[in-house]
Amino acid sequence: MSETLEMIILGIIQGLTEFLPVSSSGHLELAKYFLGDQFAAADSMQVTVALHVATAMSTVVVFHKEIWKIITGLFSPEDSQHRIFALKIIISMIPAVIVGLFFEDVIDEMFKGKYVLVACMLLISAGLLFFANSKKNAVGELDFKKSLLIGIAQAIAITPGISRSGATISTALLLNVSRFDAARFSFLMVVPLIFGKIAKDLLDSEPITHQINMSSLLAGCVAAFIVGVMACRWMISLVREVKLIYFAIYCILASISFLVYYYLHQ
Repeated sequence: MSETLEMIILGIIQGLTEFLPVSSSGHLELAKYFLGDQFAAADSMQVTVALHVATAMSTVVVFHKEIWKIITGLFSPEDSQHRIFALKIIISMIPAVIVGLFFEDVIDEMFKGKYVLVACMLLISAGLLFFANSKKNAVGELDFKKSLLIGIAQAIAITPGISRSGATISTALLLNVSRFDAARFSFLMVVPLIFGKIAKDLLDSEPITHQINMSSLLAGCVAAFIVGVMACRWMISLVREVKLIYFAIYCILASISFLVYYYLHQ
C-alpha cells in the first residue's frame, strides 16, 4: 500500500473518530498496526498531531462564528458572556499544558507501538461512557470549577486509547452540565491546545516530520479535515439524541477484538 493511501486512510479514521467518543488517537495507533506502522516514535506522534491539527481546523470551520465571538469577547469589557466562556476554556487548558510541558517524553513513548495499552485504555473510555450514560437529564451550568475538572479529564485523555471527547463530555455530564454545552465545550476547548502544540514545535525548531513524505501527510490532513467537518456537525446533534452506552459497547468490542487478534498473531 502506498504511503499516500495509508495517510488518507488514517485521515479518514481521524476525521470520523475525533468527534465521536471512541478515541481518535487510539484508533490511529491501532490502524497503524494493521497498516504496518514503520514510523519512529517521534514520527508516529507527529503524524497523530498533524491529523489532529486538521480536525482542529474542522472545529474552527464549524464553530467559526462562535470562536470569533469568544475571541472578541475576551477583549471586550461589554461582552461578559463570551469573555467568561473564554476564561473557562483557558482554565480547562491548564492541566493539559502542564502534562504536555513536563511529560512530553512519556507521551511520545506511548505512541511507540503500545498497542495493548491502547486497547486497554479503550476499556477505560467505555467505563466513562457507561457511567455518563446514566446522566440523562443533566441541566446544570458550566462554571470555573467544572471547567478545571473537565480540563483534568482532557489531560488524562492524552493517553492514546482514552477518548478525549468521551472523557471531557462524560466528565461534564457527570458534573451535571447539559449535553449540548458538554459537547460544545469539549470541541472548543481542544482548539487552542492544538495550535499551542504547533507553536511550541516551531519555537523548538522541530521539523514537522522526519521520514514521512509531506505530500502524503498533506493528503491525510485534507481527508481528516473534510471528514472532520461532516463528523463534527453530525456529532453535535448525535450527542443530544443517542445514548452514550452505544459508544461504550463499541469501545469494549473494539478493544476485545483487537486483543484477541493481536495475541493470536504473536
